[in-house]
Amino acid sequence: MAVSVTILVLIIALHLIAFVFAIGAERRRSEAKVVPDEYDDRTFCVYTTDASSVYGLAAVALLLLSHTVLNGVTRCLCCGKGLVSGCSATCAVFSFILSWISFLAAEACLLAGSARNAYHTKYRGYFVKHDLSCATLRKGVFAAGAALTLLSMLTAILYYWAHSKADTGFWEKHRNEGLGLATQHHHHQGPDSDKA
Repeated sequence: MAVSVTILVLIIALHLIAFVFAIGAERRRSEAKVVPDEYDDRTFCVYTTDASSVYGLAAVALLLLSHTVLNGVTRCLCCGKGLVSGCSATCAVFSFILSWISFLAAEACLLAGSARNAYHTKYRGYFVKHDLSCATLRKGVFAAGAALTLLSMLTAILYYWAHSKADTGFWEKHRNEGLGLATQHHHHQGPDSDKA
């Protein structure tokens, strides 16, 4: 299997768009402030936009789509016809493992960030006690997801390239072996078949 430029561009594009969404999610994290209730002496939390959660989930979906395309094309390494042994096959196996680790880590960061960002403190506190703490997402969770998305892209490219190279070697090797066997078979059969 030769490297398909279309598949490569699709994988890179999906990862890069997911990266942009993850950065957008980091920049648009919900912020909260404690404000007093105008009717009594209690306080409550007021939150800004939840756009960060939407961006985070969009990044999750794009990353999942990219990984699905990659593993669909390569048949998830274990469901294909096999790879020719050598440096490319070893590289394909290692990059396959790394791509899954970085993909799962990125998805975990983005999902956890989206869920935590969407959580709002519902209860109220008493103004005189100052006991109300508004739950907000810690800075850097979506940024970590964005960094892992880039790492996932790099390992996905490496895995696809190594798999394509090893897979091409497999087919060329067996095609050459097949041609060699056919030529040998023809030479062995030639004189004997004429006498028979």
